Amino acid sequence: MADESRDSLEAVRLDKLRRIAALGLDPWGQRFDGHRAIVEVRGLPLPEGTGTPGPAVRVAGRIMLRRGQGKVNFLELRDWTDRIQIFIGKSQVGEAGWALAAELDLGDLLGVDGTLGRTKTGELTVFATALTFLGKSLLPPPEKWHGLTDVELRSRQRDVDLFSNPESLATFLGRSKVIAAIRGQLGEKGFVEVETPTMQAIAGGAAAKPFITHHNALDIDLFLRIAPELYLKRLLVGGMERVFEIGRVYRNEGISPKHNPEFTMLEAYQAYGDYHSMMDLTESLICGAIEALGGGFLRPWGEATIDFTPPWPRRTYHDLFREHVGVDPADFEHVRARAAEVGIATAGKDRDVVLSEVFEELVEDRLDGPVFVIDYPAALCPLTRRKPLNPSIAERFELYVKGMELANAYTELNDPLLQERLLLEQLAGQRDEDSMAKMDGDFIRALKHAMPPAGGLGIGIDRLCMILMNQPSIRDVILFPLMRPQSS
Repeated sequence: MADESRDSLEAVRLDKLRRIAALGLDPWGQRFDGHRAIVEVRGLPLPEGTGTPGPAVRVAGRIMLRRGQGKVNFLELRDWTDRIQIFIGKSQVGEAGWALAAELDLGDLLGVDGTLGRTKTGELTVFATALTFLGKSLLPPPEKWHGLTDVELRSRQRDVDLFSNPESLATFLGRSKVIAAIRGQLGEKGFVEVETPTMQAIAGGAAAKPFITHHNALDIDLFLRIAPELYLKRLLVGGMERVFEIGRVYRNEGISPKHNPEFTMLEAYQAYGDYHSMMDLTESLICGAIEALGGGFLRPWGEATIDFTPPWPRRTYHDLFREHVGVDPADFEHVRARAAEVGIATAGKDRDVVLSEVFEELVEDRLDGPVFVIDYPAALCPLTRRKPLNPSIAERFELYVKGMELANAYTELNDPLLQERLLLEQLAGQRDEDSMAKMDGDFIRALKHAMPPAGGLGIGIDRLCMILMNQPSIRDVILFPLMRPQSS
């Protein structure tokens, strides 16, 4: 019945489309120059006194509400900046304009010329003098879309979500502000933006399962990149001392409120820096993004509030482990017992892997943050420089906010001999389909030409936008997240 009703409504709209065409108008619109953003129009000054006409304005947008009686119609027109009421009177727009007004539907696109003023009730209104039809909506907008909590439907119909839910549109415009702010700050700090391959012969730069594709002409399998890291480091070798890339990476793993197989990553590398340099950079970039969004450093997160006021605390991995697990990480027997208590298997696992799994289970969710977790067990970090006085510790940090990892950074390992040995150790026993299952000989060769000491940083843009804009699911900040195909 729902499909029949929808078909009937579409048929009515098709009839209106034909009648609009019969008026000599193109039902798919035309060029409409000179219109102003509605938010700008709403800010224009109005003359004092009721008898003085306001400024002439030109606006364009989608019809979201409509009511009328006799020879008067009222519309709500919305563009991507705001909404405004439109008054359409038969005597003001003439016979042709009034004939068009009779065929208008919710969802249609309309251009309006008129004067700005207020109705008797004080509502800011554009009093139309001319109408320009800009596009016919053949499908009605969904009823009661406001307040819809079906995340899957909103993700599948993002076009409707955006024009029907101002808060959703604001989220994605905010995402653009975040990325622009990060890009602008990096440029001001002397970083140059580069592009590296998204199809790679060897999957490297992170521990993750890649997507595999095939190039027919070369008859070779390729991997969608899981990280741009190894290519960006080659640019450091080549003399590009500050580089960054903002782009998509792909990991053939699960989907959850915090994970999407295709996501956006910032990676930045700074020659002659270290992980402390990257902490300073991370804090600066995120605070700059917050300032671009507006609203201050106290950000809502559900029922809670996150205080991003810098500086942010820096806590060692081992101190946080002791604090939240209640066991000294050096006492592996007690660590193993604690792991068993929470259902973590330990047989045959390296001690640092067990530490990591216990940390993930018992510590991460308690990190409200923002907090930099520094100095990780070296065995977990094959691309990271070791502390000179304690080679069991890697100069690495992760930034946590509300239990989510937002950033990961190292003092980069630039010793090619040690790097080769560590990668070989990591590869031992891995299956061919696993990431980094082959040695990247070109990367090792590049390191042998001497890569400067450097700091490297990765920030998950999607998770950052989730946190900064108070969105509970990563799907709410990705325009078109991966979805299971709908059955026909």
